[in-house]
Amino acid sequence: MRRFLLMLLVVVARAPAIAHPGVGIVEDSAGNVFYTDLAQVWRIASDGTKTVAVPGVHTHELCLDADDTLYGEHLWYEGDETKKWGHRVWKRTKDGSIGDVIAAREGFRSDYSFVRDRTGAMYWADRGATTVVKKRAPDGSIAIHATGPFRDVRWMTASPEGVVYLVDSGRLLRIAADGTVATIVAALSARKPPPAKVSDPHYHGGLWTGAGGSVYVAVSEERLVLEVKPDGSTRVAARSPLLWAPYGGMLDRQGNLWVLETSVINAVRVRRIGKDGKERLF
Repeated sequence: MRRFLLMLLVVVARAPAIAHPGVGIVEDSAGNVFYTDLAQVWRIASDGTKTVAVPGVHTHELCLDADDTLYGEHLWYEGDETKKWGHRVWKRTKDGSIGDVIAAREGFRSDYSFVRDRTGAMYWADRGATTVVKKRAPDGSIAIHATGPFRDVRWMTASPEGVVYLVDSGRLLRIAADGTVATIVAALSARKPPPAKVSDPHYHGGLWTGAGGSVYVAVSEERLVLEVKPDGSTRVAARSPLLWAPYGGMLDRQGNLWVLETSVINAVRVRRIGKDGKERLF
């Protein structure tokens, strides 16, 4: 029994570092919530009913446009024989119709993103010889938006106004609408002092914006969500129980916090934390 418990503790300690879970969870204008579990996209209706919205898709991110059209991708690996990756980009309109935006093609996305502002402009990290953040305008034109310096850009998010936030080697960076880059937090951790491994690529999950200029970051390795205020001060907004870790989240229109969690055995669930502190699992 003792040996089993020790083995379980090792699994719990290592799980966030070896997994690559999804971060996508969004709410449409009718109060429906969509989230990915890497096998399909689920819909939680405003009455709490849960159904599959998009079957058979491996997508890490999701986004919605002004018309409540949902976007994601399907990413696959052909196998060790070819060692090739492929993807397609799909969309689901609010009436439930599903179709492709980009047909199946080889490789990873390099010209299309699910990080968007209210105009529909897209932002992503181009990891060439020197990493830059690119912006695709609504007219389809692509330009370098920010030049860093960046170290190891991970998940990103954008405010409706076009302010981009990203995790880079454990730091929270902000890119203003004019492309100016600033460090908001040098080490995203609730631990004092932050551990050296806070810069590890899988230490953090996704991030999302909130009211008043706050940004929320899933610190997966520490099993908690940090709220970062505009002045760089932080507070723990939520903690995940043992065997679970947060990887994505959002604030709904009523101000409730939704946390997308993955377990040590790669089960996925959603936890809604109300403003009154009451919780509900989906």
